[in-house]
Amino acid sequence: MTFRMPSEFAPQDWLWIGFPHDPVEWPDSLPRAQEQIAAFASAVAESGQQARLLVRNEENEARARSLVSSAVTVERRVYGDVWLRDTGPLVVMDESGNRIARRFGFNGWGGKYLMEGDQEIGAEIARDAGLAVESCDWILEGGAIDNDGTGLVVTTEQVLLNPNRNPQLSRADIEMRLARDLGFGRVLWLGDGLLNDHTDGHVDNLARFVAPGVLALPVASGASDPNAAVYDDARARAKAFGLEVRDIPSPGLVGDEDAEPASYMNFAITSKLVVVPTYGTAMDAEGVAAVAACFPDRETIGLPADGVLAGGGSFHCASQQMPSASAGNEA
Repeated sequence: MTFRMPSEFAPQDWLWIGFPHDPVEWPDSLPRAQEQIAAFASAVAESGQQARLLVRNEENEARARSLVSSAVTVERRVYGDVWLRDTGPLVVMDESGNRIARRFGFNGWGGKYLMEGDQEIGAEIARDAGLAVESCDWILEGGAIDNDGTGLVVTTEQVLLNPNRNPQLSRADIEMRLARDLGFGRVLWLGDGLLNDHTDGHVDNLARFVAPGVLALPVASGASDPNAAVYDDARARAKAFGLEVRDIPSPGLVGDEDAEPASYMNFAITSKLVVVPTYGTAMDAEGVAAVAACFPDRETIGLPADGVLAGGGSFHCASQQMPSASAGNEA
């Protein structure tokens, strides 16, 4: 039996979102990170798509409910990190249009961040959603891949070939598993991800499909942009692969001594809305406008995400979509 993973811009039933709870992860910015994730969840829910906000405990739930719109669904769960893009289920469609959750191995981004509940939360929310759950025999985080709904996937060598994930697997082995487990018949390999990315270079901070065969990529903003060479290399590889490339300005240098992995590419796509993280830089308005131009069929907004970024990610990292049954009709 063959499987296909819908693109993120295909129709969705809801969006799972993780709510920050750990002061160790956000030692100086937990309240701000909570406020920014709450604003994200509220925007999605008020757009007309269900937002399911996961909270850790009673205190965390009370804090979340004090911040979010009444349209947001709040669910108490045991999870460690909020990055549901990586710990949540990856949903595929079989030949009959049935939705099945794939659960991959998870080792805390190469053994760096191991927290209670992160290995179990993906299967738990998938089963509660009525999905069959099938386990896969290798490590993969959702933020390491992005696809266009036609069987084409983009990833980075830095993360999928990293020996801290699947040291026993070759590039060919990984390509075979991407085809077997998620239905990806073609793979675009980019090189490195962003500087200082805690995930070892997840592609969702670098390159995103915005339509079949159309890849959005950052353009360096100024001579001090720490990722200029990364962007140039990614663009060269994408064009050599034959893809249409859409340019998105980067935020430029964010942070002082150590550059933060800030990126407008970590936008979240829903059926009605695209939410772009902003960081208080001079490029914010241009970044949001460039993303909006890629999605003329839905509203695009920018929301502050500097507090969320302090914990290592942004809106796309903190969310995972549930494709609707009609996503199986995607070309």
